[in-house]
Amino acid sequence: MPMPAPSFQRAKWSIAALFCFLGFQYGTWVSRLPALKTRLDLGAGEVGLLLMACGAGAAASFPLVAVLMRRLGSRRLSLASALCLTAVLAALSVVPDYPLAVMTVCADGVAVGCLNVAMNAQGAALEKEYGRTAMSQLHATFSAGLLTAALLASAVTTATPSLPAHFTVAGSLLLLLLGCARPALLDDPDTGPAHPDTSERRRRLSPPSGRTLLMGCAMVFGTITEGAMNDWSTLYLKDVVRASATVAPLGIAVVSVMMLLARVCADRWRTRWGDGRVVRTGSTVAGAGLALALLVGGVVPTLLGFACVGLGAAAVTPCVYVAAAERGSDSLALVAAMGTTGLLGGPALIGFVASAANLTLGMAAVAASALIVAVTAVWIPWRARVPAVG
Repeated sequence: MPMPAPSFQRAKWSIAALFCFLGFQYGTWVSRLPALKTRLDLGAGEVGLLLMACGAGAAASFPLVAVLMRRLGSRRLSLASALCLTAVLAALSVVPDYPLAVMTVCADGVAVGCLNVAMNAQGAALEKEYGRTAMSQLHATFSAGLLTAALLASAVTTATPSLPAHFTVAGSLLLLLLGCARPALLDDPDTGPAHPDTSERRRRLSPPSGRTLLMGCAMVFGTITEGAMNDWSTLYLKDVVRASATVAPLGIAVVSVMMLLARVCADRWRTRWGDGRVVRTGSTVAGAGLALALLVGGVVPTLLGFACVGLGAAAVTPCVYVAAAERGSDSLALVAAMGTTGLLGGPALIGFVASAANLTLGMAAVAASALIVAVTAVWIPWRARVPAVG
């Protein structure tokens, strides 16, 4: 006998626990990179390769995710990949050498790719089943998980420098979050049969449609905008704008706070104006605001331009995930993998432009990326507006 469907709020908070889980897990081990660097005696290049291994694992996970989504469904894949991420965190606390650390972090990236697709599929299913917007708020809980991980890292390291002690506490909290998520996750009613017929196999093996590639393009340039701002805003304020050492870190803070606040509110904007208009308008605000700030110069105009990026880019990835999920799990997996590629390659691309010319031109490339999202969004089939969020 099938279990009764959970209420909208109960299901939303269960799925939100998954988003918080992913942000918290990632923020936990990244916040202790200095300790890992010291314990394994790593150089800056080796730390960079360690981070690259995580992104490469996530980007390369697309074929596996597509298969697992069909066979397990988003509910079971969410739980399985979350357990893997908890185990990875435990392994990182005791990994004895650099090669094993790279392998462990690469496995972390694969599990991140699996959970990212599965939890966004859950979020899209929630909106479809209940006819209410929620995806932007779910992404806000990911940001909250990152922040909580940073605060916990600061608190634990004040008491003890022990990496196993910190990761034991964090792992316990991750299992608690997973326990909160499990009861009200949504089932996958459209999971296919174990042995699909020949026509179904041909459909699944067919190349992605043009619309799916458009969504992937929007996701790539949207994540380039997010990732580059996180990596380069402080350096731009310090080296180009000549902000003080106290003011320069405010660039990341302004972008992060505006993005978190916007994601809390963005579901209401989606309800009122629709996903397409929110993405087009937001990306235009992000690109034009940053471009104007680069032209005017100065600390205050630059911070205002960064605020425009946080405000305008906040709803891009949640809306694209919803649109991709409408076209099936394979499309969602491909779009998510393309987004990971943008997040991984974007900051490096900006660094290349800055090396070849200057950082101002590199930041102009960020503004151009946001405007490309606005143009691409014109041809993406967006979900129709739905009733007000609860």
